Amino acid sequence: MKKIIKYVLLDLLRNRIVIAYTLFLAVISMSVFNLEDNPSKGILSLLNLVLIIVPLVSIVFSTIYVYNASEFIELLVSQPLRRVNIWLSIFTGLAASLCVAFLVGCGVPVLIYAPSDVGIMMTAMGLLITIIFVAIALLASVLTRDKAKGIGVAILLWFYFTLIFDGIVLFLLFQFMDYPMEKPMIVFSCLNPIDLARILILLKLDISALMGATSAIFRDFFGYQWGIVATLLIMTTWAGMPLWWSVRKFNRKDL
Repeated sequence: MKKIIKYVLLDLLRNRIVIAYTLFLAVISMSVFNLEDNPSKGILSLLNLVLIIVPLVSIVFSTIYVYNASEFIELLVSQPLRRVNIWLSIFTGLAASLCVAFLVGCGVPVLIYAPSDVGIMMTAMGLLITIIFVAIALLASVLTRDKAKGIGVAILLWFYFTLIFDGIVLFLLFQFMDYPMEKPMIVFSCLNPIDLARILILLKLDISALMGATSAIFRDFFGYQWGIVATLLIMTTWAGMPLWWSVRKFNRKDL
């Protein structure tokens, strides 16, 4: 298992797309912080980058990599190796390489220019989102043998989590605006890891008023230590469930 992880990790760290992704994050991060006098404004400017670009690159790149490595995976399956170990090794290599790219490209500049709780939270959320969407990508790639369909499913999932989900929540808020929706909003937020990351970062920036009328209830739940721990556990579950499901599918899949 260690040899597979090492091979996948070294192969990906030399990949041109991963290198370009790292340089892109570094250029954008350094530019944002050099243009802004206040580190908090720089964090806000990077927020959309972390919540939109990072999931997109993670899910699309991971899906394409799995399909392109299908012959390598078939070779590994033909060896006396457990399928669970093969799949977890590929996941670990993908997640580790993309996390290193994010940490070097975005995490280091954030921690240099904003070495505070906000910067640490931004970096942690970026790493968690990377791991979550790599797990979702592996699930999308194992559900279908067709490469175009698998990539389409991955892009659709990214589109759902970044845009469609918020539209559904807004629609429900307008439909039930006469009823107290504060507590249901917490439940809805837990159904989307991107929303959870956004809430935690905004609360750390102490500008939760931007989140609207429900900001007080969000602060009561997410603002305290146990709320942050609960949120991190929910995001860990978001990474674990798709990975567990993809492992089950891969074990039963006829290659």
